Amino acid sequence: MTTHTAASLAERFGLTVRGDGNVALHGVGTLAEAGPDQLAFLANPKYRNQLASTRAGAVVMKEADAEGYEGTVLLARDPYVAFARISALFAPIPERAPGIHPSASIDPSAEVAADAHVGAFVAVGARSRIEAGAVVGPGCVIGEDCVIGAGSELVARVTLVTRVRLGQRVRIHPGAVLGAAGFGIAMDNGHWINVPQVGGVVIGDDCDIGANTCIDRGAIEDTVLEEDVRLDNHIQIGHNAFIGAHTAMAGGVAVAGSARIGRYCMIAGMAGIAGHLEICDRVVITAMSMVTSSIREPGEYSSGLPLMDNRTWRRNAARFRHLDELARRIPRADK
Repeated sequence: MTTHTAASLAERFGLTVRGDGNVALHGVGTLAEAGPDQLAFLANPKYRNQLASTRAGAVVMKEADAEGYEGTVLLARDPYVAFARISALFAPIPERAPGIHPSASIDPSAEVAADAHVGAFVAVGARSRIEAGAVVGPGCVIGEDCVIGAGSELVARVTLVTRVRLGQRVRIHPGAVLGAAGFGIAMDNGHWINVPQVGGVVIGDDCDIGANTCIDRGAIEDTVLEEDVRLDNHIQIGHNAFIGAHTAMAGGVAVAGSARIGRYCMIAGMAGIAGHLEICDRVVITAMSMVTSSIREPGEYSSGLPLMDNRTWRRNAARFRHLDELARRIPRADK
């Protein structure tokens, strides 16, 4: 069991301890559920009323929120960030022994670093390369001409179809598929024909890609994620899309082909991004929004209607059908 004192955590992460610095902590928890040997945090003011009843051994919070609290406190400028860093101490990454599992199938032209880990029932295709310290979990399929950068991890059942290049310290969760053919089709005399997808996928350093997320390879050029992009589960990234560094997307987002998304953007769940448009840096798109034109100014953008009772929704929906008619009846202000 990993144990740290409040004082040692404060020293390690540049925090200020108030109260009993010798309290021993064995894990983390919420304000409502943490026990005397666990660390909790307060970042959202709406949970401040839970401080009075929390049993946590120590709480990470801002100095303004600590006023009047008699328990042990770790003061932080950003409690959530501090808590995230401390939590990693109580959830260490399991070490994987270097080597190739006997059940793995490695093409003779592939390269595997001596200290990489290749798990059970992994297949590695021609000319692919697994670099130093990388971990390829059980059931992964690595196609031709792929690169898995140093320190990267494919947790399990990840598929890199072809021409996928991962940077360093990339983590990909189970079921994700990178490098599948993009959705390129052309109508020819009443019949669809496939447009060959000859590009690849390039993933920058420190990216994190969620379970069952799909990133298509480019039609001609590559589909690109810059460094430190974070994708949740069940996201679709179309061919030739470009996603700037430090952008994060929540579950269910769909990005159509050739869309360009800037840096430090935040895209909430189930939002849709149409193809061939541009979103500038530092844009926030709220949940269920549909982006159908380029966004050229930073800020927060929304579409759709918030939840309401069904009766009100039906009434408003009926009125919406007459919106154009009503607008034409309103006299123009410049007349």
